Amino acid sequence: MNLTKLQWWERFQKYYTEFPELGLAMDLSRMNVDDAFFATMEPKIQKAFADMDALEAGAMANPDEKRMVGHYWLRNAVLAPTPEIRHEIGETLKKIKDFTAKIHTGKIAGAGGAFKNFLLIGIGGSALGPQFVANALGNPTMDKLKPFFFDNTDPDGMERVLATIGPDQLNRTLCIVISKSGGTKETRNGMLVAQAAYENAGLNFGQHAVAVTMFGSELDKYIVANKWIERFPMWDWIGGRTSELSAVGLLPAALQGINIDDFLEGGRAADINTRTKTVKGNVAAQLALAWFASGNGRGTKNMVVLPYKDRLELFSKYLQQLVMESLGKELDLNNQLVNQGLCVLGNKGSTDQHSYIQQLRDGLNDFFATFIEVLKDQSGNPVFTEPDATSGDFLEGFLLGTRTALAENGRESITITVTEVNPKTVGMLIAVFERAVGFYASLVNINAYHQPGVEAGKKAAGTVLEIQRQIISLLKAKSNQSFTISVIAQTIGRESDIETIFKICEHLAANPCHKVQKTISLNPFAACYRIS
Repeated sequence: MNLTKLQWWERFQKYYTEFPELGLAMDLSRMNVDDAFFATMEPKIQKAFADMDALEAGAMANPDEKRMVGHYWLRNAVLAPTPEIRHEIGETLKKIKDFTAKIHTGKIAGAGGAFKNFLLIGIGGSALGPQFVANALGNPTMDKLKPFFFDNTDPDGMERVLATIGPDQLNRTLCIVISKSGGTKETRNGMLVAQAAYENAGLNFGQHAVAVTMFGSELDKYIVANKWIERFPMWDWIGGRTSELSAVGLLPAALQGINIDDFLEGGRAADINTRTKTVKGNVAAQLALAWFASGNGRGTKNMVVLPYKDRLELFSKYLQQLVMESLGKELDLNNQLVNQGLCVLGNKGSTDQHSYIQQLRDGLNDFFATFIEVLKDQSGNPVFTEPDATSGDFLEGFLLGTRTALAENGRESITITVTEVNPKTVGMLIAVFERAVGFYASLVNINAYHQPGVEAGKKAAGTVLEIQRQIISLLKAKSNQSFTISVIAQTIGRESDIETIFKICEHLAANPCHKVQKTISLNPFAACYRIS
């Protein structure tokens, strides 16, 4: 749209909406939406509202796993469809608060005294949400416990985290292991690495560990057998990417010292707003429709999330899983091939001024930006870096300047404005985007609450590990004999997996713990491998 400044002002007044009950404003004036679009989409968004009502009422939203999807009940248990679920939500919140109080007062302590740190071990939603919240709401001078994370199965990464904590501080570090099924390999590996570190320090790991898992899971059984301090529930009606307002996120937040009542209140307030059956009054409906308009209901444009606040730096990373795992689907609800999705990218302002804004303004027009504007700069006294201007004023200037520069070149953007970053705001943002994802899924006729692609990846990884076991078994049985890749493939009956076998052997030879030796050849595929 090639508009004058006054025309932009007219659009801004028309498509800017304040939601005082949320402390949030939504600006769609820089998106290619108009009254005709909203009128055309009215039947679809009304269906989305009805679908969401059914979800909250306990409909079988995930037929693949034969389960309900009830993350909305976490911030208002009265809505849960059974008395048992309502009771469990309330009791879990009470248990988290009671446990946290005992940790903070030292009634529950480590071998070295009252806990000073926690080490959260998880993957995906079990780590991304807690990391985002810890970074957004933490204060190093006021945190009750300092947070650390194992969020991958990379041993070097785990070693770095353990070195940062320090071996002399493990006796005052509480481990929180989060795995819904208890069978997630990345989390299990992190748990075993942490357990080895504690034991090498002469500590009983179970006396420094708690878990969040489904009761009766593999992890739950392990906890009971090894007498861990405590365990907190996850339920089959909670998915990892929508678990932040469950014990997954509430426990670490409470331990860090974050007000989880305000956190939940933010989510509850957003849910109340996003049950409104009009687009003008529903912030998540506005978001979902803007996504649909920009990508023609096909996700043809990427969403670039640009929070102009360091505390929200990890928001784009959190949204990557929430949005992409929910919306990236091969088949629609009619089992038709659609290959839907919405790619999420992100950085932070004004760091983006010096990285990829050049491409956003002048390169491929394959995106829409989502600016997150925070009005309050800081809690302390500002430093005036120029007459009548603080560094926070410059940050706001860069946001508005970038927004204008993009619009001048026909690049779309949404601006979400909040007053400040606090527990209520963060809870509200999480809930708003959760609801927007649900609405958008309905608009494009897909299931937002299953993840067949993730399961396929896990299955493929399992196959790789089975091939590795076969390779090592062969090399051990024929010790001091050397084998080429092709011979290994033939011997273990995996000729069709020869490329995978090559990659596995290269990895084994690079890590002395496996004792696999490589004899180099001019042809890399003629190299030989053996265990001596």
